[in-house]
Amino acid sequence: MRTTVRGRRLRLALAGAMLVAAPGCGLTSGSPMVDDVRPGSIGQGEPLKGAQLTVTSKEFTEQLILGAIMGIAWEAAGAEVLDRTGIQGSIGAREAVRSGEADGMYEYTGTAWITYLGNSEPIPDGAKQWAAVRTADAANGLTWLPAAPLNNTYALAMNQANFEKYGTRTLSEVAALSRSDPGAVTLCVEGEFANRADGLPGLQKAYGMRVPVANITQMDTGIIYTQTAKGACTYGEVFTTDGRIKSMNLVVMRDDRKFFPIYNAAPEINTKALEKWPAIADVLDPITAKLTDAVAQTLNARVDVNGDDPHDVALDWLKAEGFVKEG
Repeated sequence: MRTTVRGRRLRLALAGAMLVAAPGCGLTSGSPMVDDVRPGSIGQGEPLKGAQLTVTSKEFTEQLILGAIMGIAWEAAGAEVLDRTGIQGSIGAREAVRSGEADGMYEYTGTAWITYLGNSEPIPDGAKQWAAVRTADAANGLTWLPAAPLNNTYALAMNQANFEKYGTRTLSEVAALSRSDPGAVTLCVEGEFANRADGLPGLQKAYGMRVPVANITQMDTGIIYTQTAKGACTYGEVFTTDGRIKSMNLVVMRDDRKFFPIYNAAPEINTKALEKWPAIADVLDPITAKLTDAVAQTLNARVDVNGDDPHDVALDWLKAEGFVKEG
């Protein structure tokens, strides 16, 4: 689904990926964060001074950046932070926070609602889905802080030439095009997306989309972006916060019927840690509010397109936004 990167932080991430082999397995190592930062607009008075906090994340680019953002913010607020980002798979990182072996991470509301909490139907209203996740996860010893606008969900996108030719802006318009001109709509998608109920089959049903099987090509995620940019397919399956959308100048179709689940990123914090250090919420809330799809695309592109270190990308953004200052 996502792409990892090269460099120093990637080596730490890959090492971290070996720390949790299955739910319940313990984290055995990590790397202290040693950024020379002090409070900017967040962390005034160092309310986390004396805290020893562990941040974790999954292994893909956006998660590495979000994990670094959380850890650096805690550092600026006075905490000593252990970096255990880059855990392979979703369950391992969540279990680390739930068990108290880590204190927090950025997680996605849709992932929690469907994958962890076992619900088959997403809640189409983002605020209501976040509230439902927060309520349900309280029993698991997890507290969800307010969610970001950032919504890392599925979408269809096209290149500029095809956009100028067909002019579609919404999935309803794509569906209408598929009915009026069946040959115009060709799709590049992942194999999983092609067969999942919340992927292409459900999408076609929800929108009345008619795409012949011969017009659907299955391929790996990375190839989808390049093929869509080249115009080899009219529409490609993308993720809304992927940096390649911006770098390849793709046009994303709006999900006007709200078919795809909402995956807002939000801090998922171990409840006991939050009770001990309630300032965690005050430190993270202003930062989370600034995390939009556009911000994520820009930050992810610096890593996936330019090859920059995700930790450096996180630090640069926090300083540029005035959240932290150099020490």
